[in-house]
Amino acid sequence: MRRSASSAISRSALSLLFLTSACTQPEQAGGADANATYHVADTADGFTLSLDYSRYQFIPETDALIASCKSALLSRAYEVAEERGRELEPINEQRIKVSTGRNGVTGITSCAASVPASYRRGS
Repeated sequence: MRRSASSAISRSALSLLFLTSACTQPEQAGGADANATYHVADTADGFTLSLDYSRYQFIPETDALIASCKSALLSRAYEVAEERGRELEPINEQRIKVSTGRNGVTGITSCAASVPASYRRGS
């Protein structure tokens, strides 16, 4: 009887391990870009960059999501300017428009953000 009780405990512990490891997700190698899609709309003096960002979060952390969203948006804005051979005026973070949402069934938390970016004069 001792052996079967010990075996049942081992199976239960193993099952719990599998269940909890299925609820976690490793960081994507590409960082935020692996979870983001971008759209660039040209303007007279630069462009407006829009971002749709989503990721699975077992426990919703809106502040962390907003920080990741803003970081991805700003990084991509400077990359777009560099790809075009231009420099940007410094981007004021207060001009970033952000909205967030969460699908409680799937655990996907999402963020939509946009920011206008102006080219530095003479670049």
